Amino acid sequence: MPRTRDDWLIFCIRLIIGAFFIYASIDKIYNPDAFAKIIHNYRILPPELINISAIILPWVEFIAGISLIIGFKYRGANILISGMLIVFIIALTASLIRGLNINCGCFSTSATAKSDLLWRIIEDVMMLIGCILISLKHKIFNNLSPKFA
Repeated sequence: MPRTRDDWLIFCIRLIIGAFFIYASIDKIYNPDAFAKIIHNYRILPPELINISAIILPWVEFIAGISLIIGFKYRGANILISGMLIVFIIALTASLIRGLNINCGCFSTSATAKSDLLWRIIEDVMMLIGCILISLKHKIFNNLSPKFA
C-alpha cells in the first residue's frame, strides 16, 4: 500500500493509465476483425502483420493495464505501455500529417466513429508523461533506500 503522498500520487497515475489501457482493449478483444480494418486504415503496417497485430495488441494492452494497476511486475508493464504510447503517438501524428480522417481505434472499433487525432495525441503524451513519472519515482526511491544484501 502507498505510504507517502508521493506514493499515492504514483498509485493514482498507475490506476488511471492502467484503466485507460484496459478500457481501450475491451472492444478490440471482442472485435479483432474490425480492429484489423482500423490498423489497415493507418497504412503503416504491411498486410502480413495486420491480423496478428489486431489479435495480440489488445491482449498486451489488457494485461499490461491490469499489471500496472495491481502492481504485479508493474515496472515491466510501465515500460511496455510507454513503448506502446510512443508507437501510438508516432502513428497518430503520421496520420494527422497525412490528413487521414480515420477512427484511431483507441476506444472503439466502430466503422462510423471518427477520431480527433490531435486530442488522442495529447492524451497519449499525457499518459507517457505519467509513465515517465512512474519510472522516475521508482528510480529515485531505489537510489535513496538503503541496500540490504
